[in-house]
This record gives sequence, structure tokens and C-alpha cells, in this order.
Amino acid sequence: MAVACSPLSRTVLNKKLKQFERTHHHRTGLVVYDPEKEKIRYQYNGGLYFTPASNTKILTLYASLKILGDKVPALKYIEKGDSLIFWGTGDPTFLNPDFPPSGALEFLLGRSSGLYFSASNFLDQRFGPGWAWDDYHYLYSLEKSPLPLYGNYFTVRKDSGEMWLRVNPRHFKNFLWLGDSIEGGQAIERNTASNQADYNPLVNETSFLQEIPFSFTDDLSVQLLSDTLGRKVTAIKRHLTPDASVFIGLPTDTLYKKMMQDSDNFVAEQLLLMCASVLSDSLNTEIAIDHVKERYFRAMPDEPVWKDGSGLSRYNLFTPRFITALWEMLYRENEESVLFPLLAVGGRRGTLRNWYKGEVPYIYGKTGTLSNNHCLSGFLKTKKGKTLIFSFMNNNYPGTSGPIKMEMEQILREIHLKY
Repeated sequence: MAVACSPLSRTVLNKKLKQFERTHHHRTGLVVYDPEKEKIRYQYNGGLYFTPASNTKILTLYASLKILGDKVPALKYIEKGDSLIFWGTGDPTFLNPDFPPSGALEFLLGRSSGLYFSASNFLDQRFGPGWAWDDYHYLYSLEKSPLPLYGNYFTVRKDSGEMWLRVNPRHFKNFLWLGDSIEGGQAIERNTASNQADYNPLVNETSFLQEIPFSFTDDLSVQLLSDTLGRKVTAIKRHLTPDASVFIGLPTDTLYKKMMQDSDNFVAEQLLLMCASVLSDSLNTEIAIDHVKERYFRAMPDEPVWKDGSGLSRYNLFTPRFITALWEMLYRENEESVLFPLLAVGGRRGTLRNWYKGEVPYIYGKTGTLSNNHCLSGFLKTKKGKTLIFSFMNNNYPGTSGPIKMEMEQILREIHLKY
């Protein structure tokens, strides 16, 4: 990438960004790249490393596009005599209310063989490195697992005037106990080390709907499957063999849209596990990351420190220069008509729905937010019809993200109007 920038643009933007940092007591980085001219039009701290938050999902998208193909590998299985042995591939869509049916349920229902599930190919941790341990009870921090069921969470609902709780799946009624909290916290508080959960009726005496992540075990998986299928499923320890067949599920772009537009952490993590399942006989995030870094990122500027699929990890570190180079690769390797529909759009959809509004959309990309960190990168359409690639990263501001987003919007809108 060559570097070119008009003196006026550089002077004005430098002044704005320096004032931006002084005002909010943080560090910012911005790179604007012209893919038509193959030139960096502007950069400020472009080679410094930042915590990317959910901008990490851009790497997961690239990996998935390279490895997974058009359809999700939903299950791996072998049939021997009167037995069907199956393994998970990490597919997050099975019985997940956020997705249409994948066909995996019907596949298992249609087999007359005895059903045996093995989780022996899952060689990962349920949480990623650098995740906050006390986020375990929030939906944005769902556990990774080899065969996710129901999105790896259950719901508890109480309607006004009703005495009883509605639990879905019903199996999780077995884990609810009556608690004694009278203030603060949530109506349902799950134990950190198990699926036992306390119901605190005085926290909310009228109505509530709570979504609670559950903790994966082999036994829980087969119990849920047995309840759902209406027949016995047995847990076994069986090594995944190379002759296993693959049952194909949903189109992969269904998952990509959920990850990139809604910034779904769970889908992102499971996508990297699925990539590992294609590359090897093991479900392990590092397998996918190492493969992509070695095969596709060796010539990239600024080697990424890449630890998970979602960006929940505080260990991830990328430069704005790396992010723009990655977007350029995606842009060169995929038609705009394929790539842009996967992304959040300013004023239209996803995490950008309420920002960057215009009569004609001009921002297509991916946000990334953790406490005290906010990033945005992707494509900027200028008033003159040019398509620019940008990465705007902000770390370590002591306040909330609102004022940061407002100033980012002003700066990016000015680039939209003047280029």
C-alpha cells in the first residue's frame, strides 16, 4: 500500500483527531484507503495496536468464507449395524429459535437406528481466553460447545397475574430453586459452576422474561436431545473417524448476517469451531486461527494478535492498517453484491441502525464495542460515488461510548461529503 493524502485533508483531520483524543482522554486511530487507486488517503496512528472488540468478527468472516463454503456442516455421523453415532461440528443453528430449521432434527428423527452422541472431538475451553468470567450469565457470553442446542440458553417467563413460571426448554425446570433475595440482582440467578439457578420472586413480583445461558455437559446434551426427539439418546466416548459422513445444514450466509449485522458473539465463536471441524477432526478455535494466519495473513501489515472469534477477549490486538488491508482482501475476493448484504448499514440495519443516517446509505461495516473501547470499520461511500475502506479505532476512554460515536460520525460524514 502506497501512502498519499492531500495536505488540506491531513491538516484538518490531524487537528480534529488530536482534539478528539484530548477531549475524551483516550487514543484513536484512523486509516482511510482508496481501493481503486490502491493508496492510503489518510492515516493517524494507523500502525498502533488497539483492542478491536467485535471488529474481530471480520477475521472470523474471512476465515469462514475461505473454509466453510456455501452450506453449514451440521453433523458428522457414521452408521454401524443398528446404531447411528454422531458428533457435533459446532453448528449453532440446531433448535436455535434465531434460525430456521436446519434439517438436523428431521435427520435424527428419521433414523430407526439407536442414537449415540459423542463429544470427544471438542478440544476447546467453554470460554475464550481473556473473557470476563463474571459475564457468564449474560447472553452475549454464551459457552462454546460441540453441539449447541436451543442456542445454548433457556428462557424463564412470568406473566403478570400468573403464579407459575414458564420454562423453555422444560427440562431446565429441574434446575430451578426458590431463592431468598429481596432486592437487586435478577429474578433468576444461575450458579457459576453448574446449571442450578435460584428464582428470587421478590426481585420482580409482576412479570419478566429472562434468557439464561446454560453450561454444556455430555449428559445435559443427551437429556435435551432425548426430550426433544422423544426417544433415548446415549452419550458415548468415541473418537471421530475419517470415514464419518457430513450432514449439511443451512446456507452459511444466514450465519454471517447474524454475526456481522447483530454482532452475535455466539455465532462467531461457533463459526471458528466449524472451520476447525473442516480442517481437522477436532473442534478447537486455535486450529482455525493458526491456519488462517499462516495461509492468508503472512503478507499483511502488522501481524494480528488474534485469540477468539467474537472479540470478547481483551487479548486481541489489531492495527487500523491491518483492518483496512483485511477489508481490501474481502473486497477483492467477493463481489460487492455478495459482501455488502452481510454487513450492518448506517441508518438501516444491524448495530448501525441508529447511526450514520442519510438519504442514501454511506457506511457499510462492522462495529466493535467493549467497555471503554469502540471501533468501526468497513466501507464508506462518498458523495462523489467513490468507495473507500476505513478503520476507526478508539480505546481507553473513561466515559461512555455515546460521545465517542457522535464525534466519529461527524468525522466520517465529513469524509463522505468532501471526498
